[in-house]
Amino acid sequence: MVVMPNPPISTRLKRNGLPGSPIRRIMELADRENIINMGLDPDDVISFAGGWVNHAAPNELRSAYKSIVSDHDTFHTAGAYSPTAGLPQLRELLVAMDHELYSTEGLEAANILVGANSTQLTYCLFLALLDPGDHVLLFDPTYANYPPQLAFCHNGVDILTLPVLDTEDWSYFANPEEILTRLEEILTRDKPKLLLFSSPDNPTGGIVPDSTFFEVIELAYHHGCFVAVDYAYRAQYFTEKQPAQFAASPIVHPNLIKIHSNSKWCRGLGRRLGWIEARTDIIDTLEAVQQSVVLCPDTVHQMALAAYLESALPEGSLLTYMNNSRLAYKTAAQHLTTYVDEYLKMRHIVPQGGLYTVVDVGRKADNFVYEILENTGVIFVPGSGFGKTLENGIRISFGPLVNDLNRMKQGFERVSDYLAKNPGP
Repeated sequence: MVVMPNPPISTRLKRNGLPGSPIRRIMELADRENIINMGLDPDDVISFAGGWVNHAAPNELRSAYKSIVSDHDTFHTAGAYSPTAGLPQLRELLVAMDHELYSTEGLEAANILVGANSTQLTYCLFLALLDPGDHVLLFDPTYANYPPQLAFCHNGVDILTLPVLDTEDWSYFANPEEILTRLEEILTRDKPKLLLFSSPDNPTGGIVPDSTFFEVIELAYHHGCFVAVDYAYRAQYFTEKQPAQFAASPIVHPNLIKIHSNSKWCRGLGRRLGWIEARTDIIDTLEAVQQSVVLCPDTVHQMALAAYLESALPEGSLLTYMNNSRLAYKTAAQHLTTYVDEYLKMRHIVPQGGLYTVVDVGRKADNFVYEILENTGVIFVPGSGFGKTLENGIRISFGPLVNDLNRMKQGFERVSDYLAKNPGP
């Protein structure tokens, strides 16, 4: 009997290498075992790496989960498949939530599709919208998971980038007219089918100016380009007024697709759930794709969120919770900015939202991050995973330390003391 060799993996992936998730690599950097292998004490390490929030979920949401698992019949029901697009009650409540918190007009349940999480939904969106040979436009810098997702998605999808971080003065969207001009050139020349970015932005903490945001949507529309906006950090904005773009509706802007996550607003990072807002034909296509990818989102998470929203929306406790948690992150962002100025004395973006800032360290950030970790026990994230504009930049997250500002300060003091003795090149 002739033994045949094992069938090969995808030749495309073998040729290009398995891209994997840069986000997972960030998590591994701060992994306890990795810290021990470096000869450091994990309990003494201060991490600014994690892209997660650390405030408590609403007690009422926790009670909703408790009610589901403590009742035999309800828990039995939660073990059934939900509709592929999500529980009808939850879809209606998500429309109400968007209207209550952000004044979004015109949405109906048919404009909502609930998914396993925003990462899965983004991938399904690529499958639903893109064909081999299509162009996708990303801002630079951008969320590190988008490029590898596109690499896995289709053979021949080309990624285009538009720099929006000015490395000369270290500013985000500082020259919107110039960016709009370059955007129109790309739309005219390369005809991308999709523009994708996050707002507030990961990694910069910046927010596209409202007037520019709507010009981007309109410009893309006239060139036949979808615009997908990842609103993972919409609950954490620090501007005096809520950005008007948060209320942008796919009913008014038919090329707009809004991606939402349960991860950040209620600390549901591990309780995976997300949803998309879009015009109905896009939702119908996504539903067909989702049938084959996850069949349906988790029923327990859907039931718990629906039960919570059903009471929290009319009584106003949701709005109170969101305002309180937002102010906590705004305070943390203000302290972070102060500490970067005082201790690092490096150029940085003042966060307008989200969990991050990016800092110009003036040299290759990959080497800088490992040097700092080895010698101070402080973890930053190299900016290279987010785009070419951040090769000399690091991302600093204040999300994990939102409730421990003293430890945040201690981390910067350590780095300052080390750099004073070792200024580097």
